[in-house]
Amino acid sequence: VQLQASGGGSVQPGESLRLFCAASGFTFSSYDMGWFRQAPGKEREFVAAITGSGNITDYADSVRGRFTISRDNAKNTVYLQMNSLKPEDTADYYCGVYYSGSYSDSGAYNYWGQGTQVTVSS
Repeated sequence: VQLQASGGGSVQPGESLRLFCAASGFTFSSYDMGWFRQAPGKEREFVAAITGSGNITDYADSVRGRFTISRDNAKNTVYLQMNSLKPEDTADYYCGVYYSGSYSDSGAYNYWGQGTQVTVSS
C-alpha cells in the first residue's frame, strides 16, 4: 500500500488549496478514506472521511462548510478541497486508509501517507 499526498503550500487567510492523495497497492474503491491533520505540538486530528463509493462523507465541525472531501476511483485519488482557509488550519495533512472503528479516530486507519504541509498566514 502506498499513499502519496500532495498539494500543500503557503496561502493567506481566506484563500483555497486542493490536496491530493494518490493511492496504489490495494483495491481503492473498496476502502473508505480519511484526511487528518497534525499541527506542531498537537495530536493528529480528524478532518474528513469518505466512503469507498463516495456517496457518504463526514467532517470535523471545525472544517464543515469550508472543506470538501471527494474521490475519483478511476484515478485512485482522494481530494480535499479547502476553502476560506484560516491560520488555525495550518498543519501537516495526512491521508489514511480506513480499516475499522470511528472515522474520527486515527487508530481506525491502518495505512498513512507521508503528509503535505499547509501554512495559512498573512
